[in-house]
Formats: sequence, structure tokens, C-alpha cells
Amino acid sequence: MKHILTLLTALLLAPLTSLQAADAPSPKKAAAEGSAPPGPVLEVVHRDTDTCETAAFERGARLFTDRPYTLAEPPAALKGQSFLRTSIDGVRVRCTEPGTITALTPPDVPGATSLAASLAKYGFERISEPASFQLFGTNAHERVQLYRKTLAAGETLKLGKWCIVLGFEKITAKAIVKTPWTQNAGERLYNGIQLPEEWPPQDIDTRSDDPMPVPYLDHPPKVICIDTGRQLFVDDFLIEKTDLLQMYHLPEKYAGNPILKAETALERQTGIIGGTCRPCVWWNPEKQLFYMWYQAGTYFRGTIALATSKDGLTWTRPAFDISPGSNQALPAGFQPDSYGIVPDWEAADPQQRFKLFATNPGGTQPAHSFTSPDGVHWTNHVATGPTGDRSSMFYNPFRKKWVYSLRSSFRGRTRNYWECANFLAGAGWTPADPVPWAAADRLDAPEPGYKHKTQLYNLDAVAYESLMLGFFELHRGPENDRCERMGLPKLNEISFGYSRDGFHWARPDRRAHIPASRKDTWDRGFVESGGNICAIVGDKLYFYHSGCRGDMDGAIRKDGKVNFGSMYDPNCVGFSTLRRDGFASLDAGASTGQVTTRLLTFSGKHLFVNVDCPRGELKVEVIGEDGKAIEPFTLANCVPAAVDKTLAPVSWKGTTDLSALAGKPVCLRFTLRRGSLYAFWVSRDATGRSDGYVAGGGPGYTGFTDTVGELK
Repeated sequence: MKHILTLLTALLLAPLTSLQAADAPSPKKAAAEGSAPPGPVLEVVHRDTDTCETAAFERGARLFTDRPYTLAEPPAALKGQSFLRTSIDGVRVRCTEPGTITALTPPDVPGATSLAASLAKYGFERISEPASFQLFGTNAHERVQLYRKTLAAGETLKLGKWCIVLGFEKITAKAIVKTPWTQNAGERLYNGIQLPEEWPPQDIDTRSDDPMPVPYLDHPPKVICIDTGRQLFVDDFLIEKTDLLQMYHLPEKYAGNPILKAETALERQTGIIGGTCRPCVWWNPEKQLFYMWYQAGTYFRGTIALATSKDGLTWTRPAFDISPGSNQALPAGFQPDSYGIVPDWEAADPQQRFKLFATNPGGTQPAHSFTSPDGVHWTNHVATGPTGDRSSMFYNPFRKKWVYSLRSSFRGRTRNYWECANFLAGAGWTPADPVPWAAADRLDAPEPGYKHKTQLYNLDAVAYESLMLGFFELHRGPENDRCERMGLPKLNEISFGYSRDGFHWARPDRRAHIPASRKDTWDRGFVESGGNICAIVGDKLYFYHSGCRGDMDGAIRKDGKVNFGSMYDPNCVGFSTLRRDGFASLDAGASTGQVTTRLLTFSGKHLFVNVDCPRGELKVEVIGEDGKAIEPFTLANCVPAAVDKTLAPVSWKGTTDLSALAGKPVCLRFTLRRGSLYAFWVSRDATGRSDGYVAGGGPGYTGFTDTVGELK
């Protein structure tokens, strides 16, 4: 394959007919003879890594640049027309001169990736003659139907996987010129980050194995607003300079795990495949209980159930009326392969207090979105756009967007991104709407001993304080067929990621934060999370996750056949703990070190820190734009803190608060000895409330945000 610029330059220098069969008429000539309408002039919008060509629609022609499929016998009406040969994953074109174009895509049948809904959305009309034809191969999903539309100048088509366009008069090229991040003119976020006008971005290089770029770290705002949430040192976003040691920390698994395992008929309903898995835990402030939704019966053969707890450790299974005598919390007839549940405490409609997204077992197909007043009885059922299994959903409250994390396959198991402001109305995406998003990369090590490339099995996220916390579920190997024969689970593990714009993820620590044990115990492998990531219990974060032991004895049936389900049996739920805000810290030893922030603004009055320095001390001074300390907020006036507290006030002699600095760009300089600094924030009052987001919540919290400060 040639580079697109080379190819399209050649196309522009050569007459179009030179790319067709010698006896094939040009589209304009064919139109004059009445065999076809005049074709448009199209502009291919491309990146440097894209490749495409034009060719004649003739038997034996290669159809895609990245697949070996060749054209079977085309219908006479299409034979010889020019078509755009590009990646099977799609292309974006813009009409510069009007004309009629034909598009081919598979029918909506099992195994097909049909763009029929996308074409209908663009105004294409189905052609009835021929009804369909075999594009290549022999399978039903390798047939195509014909669609046609007269394009107006200026119309843009974003065509995903997979669709072929033909009948155009001419192709030109337009390279995507990426606007420098510093020139963004889109939405301004709560923290000062300015987004590009095109959002979500469509410039993810699906072929590159490099880590995802995080442009706001390379080009941070000149002034960062810190009014929302505790400010964490998980990346360099807040740091202008430091000589402290940046350390990342791992949660510890609870010694009493598992806390929920298969004990009921609902959880063992499928015989050999059973258990409890993929927990999704939220604190319900109205009921003063933790709610844990989980998959009962395991994955593609069970249902969703709901357990409750006062402390997050001991769980009960209330009986509901969905399946009398059980705690089933999903309507009969639905069998989730994967799901996500988010409570919406601010919903104007009480019938939409809880949101549920559930996928079906099997390949690409529509999934389901529901709402509920109680998290048990689900209504307002909407069929979503198509997606693969193990897809999920979360809410980004910073931008008030519902985000569907959709399984894709641009580099093994990967994720596509779709966001909407209205959960139900936005669920009807077409195949061309979601954009490529996230994948494992070259820094994600596979399991030693296997020839396996690490893949991204799932990506869940939740708002925690001032950023989005992501759970990257990484599949390190081996593949399903090997696990099935051994009766052992595949090795999935969870690593943290952090995002301050909701799309780009910084992943500075590539260790498994919640690892598989690789031992003959409840979490040997297949470690997975639910949608909320974590809850807050006092000074600790609780991370709920499931694990699988596998059933080696059940791997081979009595008839000698492999029992593929043994690799998933049994599943149990456990949790791990971490210090509040404890993802990363800035550490100092016996000698004093410093960290100076970038320019910050705030409207609060009281500075608080999360610090561990009982045998040392922490002091803070405020620096103006001129680089000088602002009286009386100097190191000399600062009252030293020598504590181990997740919420500790900072004060200065000669003043009661920071109100005199509200709205003014300043830097904070922290001086630390023998200790670890995890977070800081400026609170609106002396309670230490952060007004940031509290992930899944916890006892003492009244909703999505911390409005209470120090818990009693």
C-alpha cells in the first residue's frame, strides 16, 4: 500500500479513466448515455497514516486496503464505475461538487457490520433492484445492499465499518491539519482546559502502538482553576517544579475476601457456570445503604441482582418481585453479557433516578438502555446503536455527558467513545458515530510465557474529586481456547488511568493496581470491575472487583469434549482498599523538599491538605505572579503541620483565611520534610468540603459531591 499523499497526488495528475478498465465508460459519459446519473467530486479527509486508492469496480478488484477480499461478479449497472478503496474501518469524505453517489453496505443480519442506519441518517435511499448481491465470499453477511443519494456541495459523510462508495466523478485529497492545542477554541472546562472545537477528537491513530497522547499535560492552561475538588498529584498538571519524589501506590486486597460468592439458586442457575461478578457499588444516601448490583449466574448466562450493605463489608440479598424469592433486579427476558448502572441523584424525573446500560451476549448488535425509580424495576427501554460485548457506560459530571464505552477492534480488543447529554435520546447512535478512543499500548506488558499482545478488555470511569478516574481492564493472555482446555480463567487485571478532559488518559503507573493472584484461590484470574470504580468509607477508598478461580476438574466433559464454561467458574466479589486520595504522593525524606504549583485561581477561603508527616512537617506559602511570597501567607508565618490526616487545615499567623486572594492568580509552594503529600484544596468553609466528586459515595455523603467536609 502506498502513502495516501503519494496515491492521491497521482490520482490528481492522472485522468480518472486510467484507473478503470479500458472499456469502462467514465461516470459523466455513462450519465450522458442514460446508464447512470452524474457523480460528485469528493474530497477525502485524511491523516498522514491513512491510505486509499481509486479503482474500477470489476471482478477480482481488491475491495479494501487492509483486507484481502476481492470483488465477485458486480451488477451490470455498477460494473466499471470508480470506487474508493480504503480501510475497512471507514473513511470521511466531503462533497465539493454535487452529484449522485452509490453506497454499498451489508444488510443487518447476524455477523454483519451494517451501515444501513448511518446511510439512512444521511438521507440515502435503498435501491430495490438488485435487492442485494454477493460482494465477496459466500456468507450472507458478505452480501451488500445498494443505497443512493444526490449529494449537495459541502455535505460530509463519515462512513464507518464497513461501506464502499462508488460512482464519483473525481477524488481530491485534504489532509487533516491538526490545530495546535494552544489554539483550541472549543468548550472551556472547570479546570481551565480549553477543548478543540471538534469534540470528541477524531484523531486517534488506530495503527499506532504508542501511549495515548495527553495534550493538556504538554500544554496546560496558563491559569488552573481549583474550585472543584481535591487536587491530586497523579500527573504533572498542577506542578510547575519540584524536587520531591513522586510515588504511586497500590491498593491492598481485603484479608476477608471474598465478600460475596455464589450461595443462591439465582447465582448458580446455570449449573457449572455460576457465581457473582462485575460488582457496581453506589452509596444510596436516601436509604443510607450501599447498593451492589452484580451479575448473578455469571456473564452471558445469568442476570443482574442487587445486594445491600450498611458498611460495605457485610451484604444481604433482599427479595424483589422480578423473580419472587430472589434478589433479581433485571426484567425477565434480558440476559446481560455486560452492563453499567449509574444513579442520577439530580434527575428531574423520579422515574429516571437510575440509569442502566446492558449488552447482549454475542457479537455486534444493539444493546439496551433503561431507567428506573429504584434500581430494581426498569422502564423506558431503548434499543441502542450497535456495539460489541463487554461494553459499559458512565457519567462525566464535569461536562454533564453520558459516555458509552463501546467495545471495538481497531487493535485487538479496544474501545470506541460515544457521548450524549440525554441518556435515552442519545442511545441511538449509528455505527459511524462513535470514534476510536483507547487501547492497550506497547507499555502494557503481556503475561510472560505467552505469545499474546495485551488488549484493553474494558474501560470504566467515574468522577473522583477533580478528575475522572479510569479502570483499564487489561487482558494479558492467554486466549480463550487455551483457557477453556485447562479450565483456568484468562488473566485480566485492572490498572488506573487519570483524565482531566474526560477523553485523554494519563497512565504513568503501568503496574496492575488490582492484580490477578495467579494462585488456586478465588481471584486466580479474570479480575474485573463494575461501573463506579470505588466508594469512600471514612479515610479509605473501597475498590470492588470480582475474580475467577476456574474449574480444572470441569474442563473436560465425560464425552471428552471441552466445557468452555469451566474457565469462568466460580466467580466471587471482593474489594481492595487505598488511602483516601492515595493514588500518588509527593514524598520527602530527612532533608526538606519543595513543590511549587502552576498559577492557580480559587474562590474558597480555607486551605486543606491530605498529608502523612507525623515525624516531619509541612508548611505552605503563597507566591504572586511576580514570584514573591505574599504577606502574610509566607513560610515564616505558616503554622507547621505534623500530622497523618486525610483532611488537615493549613493556617498562617496574622490572618484567618485566604479570602483576600480569591480570584487572583497565585502559586502555592509546599515545603515538606519526612512525609508524603497526597492532595490539597481550597474549601469554601472551615468544614473542609471539597465540592469535588466522590465516585460511588459513602456513609456521610448526600450525593455526587463532597458538601460535608470532615465526616463525624
